[in-house]
Amino acid sequence: MSDRLNRRAFLGVAGGLGLAALTGCGSDGQAAAQPTQGGRLRAVYAGGGAKEVLDPHVQSLFVDIARHKAMYDKLVELGPDLKPVPRLAEKWESDAQATTWRFTLRDATFHDGNKLTSEDVLHSLARIADPKAPERVAQSSLATVDLRRSKAIDPRTVELTLSAPNAEFPALLAGIGTQIVRDGFTDPTKPVGTGPFRFVSFEAGRSMVASRYGDYWEDPARIEELHILSADSEARANAVQGGQAEYANDMTATFARTAEAGKAVRIVAAKASTMQAFVMKCDQPPFDNPDVRLAFKLLADRQRLVDVVLAGRGAVGNDLFGKGYQYYPDDLPQRERDVEQAKALLEKAGLVGKEIEIFTADASAGFVEAATLFAEQVAEAGVKLKVSTGSPLTYTKDLLTKGVIGSHRSGAMPIPQYVTDRLLTKSPFNVTHWRRPGFDAEFAAAQVLTDEAARSAKYGVLQKTLRDEGGILAWGLPDYLVAVSSKVQGVDAVPPNTLDFGRFDKVWLA
Repeated sequence: MSDRLNRRAFLGVAGGLGLAALTGCGSDGQAAAQPTQGGRLRAVYAGGGAKEVLDPHVQSLFVDIARHKAMYDKLVELGPDLKPVPRLAEKWESDAQATTWRFTLRDATFHDGNKLTSEDVLHSLARIADPKAPERVAQSSLATVDLRRSKAIDPRTVELTLSAPNAEFPALLAGIGTQIVRDGFTDPTKPVGTGPFRFVSFEAGRSMVASRYGDYWEDPARIEELHILSADSEARANAVQGGQAEYANDMTATFARTAEAGKAVRIVAAKASTMQAFVMKCDQPPFDNPDVRLAFKLLADRQRLVDVVLAGRGAVGNDLFGKGYQYYPDDLPQRERDVEQAKALLEKAGLVGKEIEIFTADASAGFVEAATLFAEQVAEAGVKLKVSTGSPLTYTKDLLTKGVIGSHRSGAMPIPQYVTDRLLTKSPFNVTHWRRPGFDAEFAAAQVLTDEAARSAKYGVLQKTLRDEGGILAWGLPDYLVAVSSKVQGVDAVPPNTLDFGRFDKVWLA
């Protein structure tokens, strides 16, 4: 394609940000105090010990994501509706086939004083794609970027060509591990990004310190210093209540109930914005039998799981990711509990009186409690579900290979990205081992469609198949709970993994 590509052949996709900054109101909608400048904010997250990383392309923990968000930017982020919005790319456009995409970069400066250019984008994508570094999390979702045919049109225009058409491509650039680094970046222990905070120090499993970057391309941060700390659930609760932290991520419903009785801490809740599920490996007995998968789905008392494990802070799930998001098939009937039908299916499969092990860990709030309660529900059909716990530090990786059924959680992301990362034959996080070449082909065919209605219809059919035949038993949609000191302003209730979640450049201390 010529560098003088006719712009009329492109379909305009994005313009302005279209998002209000979190500056005018508190999470309760009341007028907040006037923004002030200065001070230090300490934000505490669930830790990963030595597994924590500074490499922005190697991340799976919220604490890593928070660090990288403070120091780096992506080309694209997700708005509260999970649709892509511009960041370092101020606009983009595609050809009619959604194969070639042009991104216009905004005027931004790295912490070392160098201007953002198209070469930085190409280097970042090449680094993510490096086959010698398979731990880079966006490799699979960005695998169709053909770097040999992609090029810098000029310093602020980059053209990315795909090996297969994809109308959802901008949303993939908003995924985890897609931050833009400097051309030539090789040492992640010395972070240099375009983000609102500049790196000061880091100790894995303990803390990162960053300072306000005054030349940030958007409005510079209000706080002068940011500390991102690591701690378990109890320590996070104690820290925010005791004044050793001003922000605590991913809190339990039990803590929220206690905190709301006082005045020192405020709970910010993003309603039903995550998913908790049990995942069954479709290629291993007994869950290689679709009757057994269906039986377990019929045994789940979803409302009781929500009431007990989430203390009512959430909604029931329907064995499918993404309820309320774009492309979710809203006409799906809610699956109801039916112990008798489940027992008949299990008797047919010869499982009544047998024992199955469920693999879980204290890796996320409610995992062990949900597995224990679900074991009681499964027992009503004559099957013993033995709860086995692993290490919370390695659970996400261990679940790929250990156990035939386990606990699973997902934050907010576009439905096509969830499918790409977790439900295709070669998906890197395919915890259900759902591997159907026909499904892969149909999904690829849907991504080609530039007509959104037609694409949505195809996605809907695929998701109904997943709900009925797949290995996801999505029992609940928890509220995502964050605790903040009463003096912290500018934190709003938005889903995790979206633009304004954990944006410490937008908060201030009253």
